[in-house]
Amino acid sequence: MPDVPKDVAASASTVAIPLGRRTRAEEERDLVRLAQSGTEAAFEELIRRHQQRVLALVGSILRRREDVEDVAQQVFLKVFISLKRFDLRSAFSTWLYKITVNECWDYLRKKKVRPLVYEADLSEEQVSRLDGIVSADRPVSGASEQAEVKETLEWMLEKLPEQDQQLLVLKEMEGFSVQELAEILDLNVNTVKVRLFRARSRLMDVYRRRTSPSSTKSGSHSANAERKS
Repeated sequence: MPDVPKDVAASASTVAIPLGRRTRAEEERDLVRLAQSGTEAAFEELIRRHQQRVLALVGSILRRREDVEDVAQQVFLKVFISLKRFDLRSAFSTWLYKITVNECWDYLRKKKVRPLVYEADLSEEQVSRLDGIVSADRPVSGASEQAEVKETLEWMLEKLPEQDQQLLVLKEMEGFSVQELAEILDLNVNTVKVRLFRARSRLMDVYRRRTSPSSTKSGSHSANAERKS
């Protein structure tokens, strides 16, 4: 299999794995073993199961749709090339998402682009997760307020260091657990918890600065100065 088609899931064959009382993790370990032994259909089934999550994860970190497709393609190709070295000590999904995150950040470093980690087409659930960090007591209602919250959160996230952006995207938007984050980012659980706390605190600080009276007054003066000029 020299290359991985962009829509590999569409042509994936169904692999016969006896189910019984087997868990999904056990099924995937068998699929990995089959794929490692050269069964192409097993590899395609693994990709079929995780393709949408990979695309969503890449799309949460990168901005342009064509970048998302290119990086996702590179992820699947790297997984195919590296699969024989995967030792099954972690879940296949954890290994796959670790590769995905690393490919995204390698791509951004090569392009020397600061990621815009917040897309205009985020779901309401994702918006609520992030908005809940800074305004848990103020539920979002109505399309106009939803749009306003999206704009505010985009601005806030752009003010954070990339490490903080990465953690908040993975935890609050993509829903990874602290344990999963520790495995994906090669950190211990306590370090992840500390970094998440700091990232949320920084986001709160950005929010307070944006909503403080002095900030509002300053923004008004800037707008007036622009109109006069």
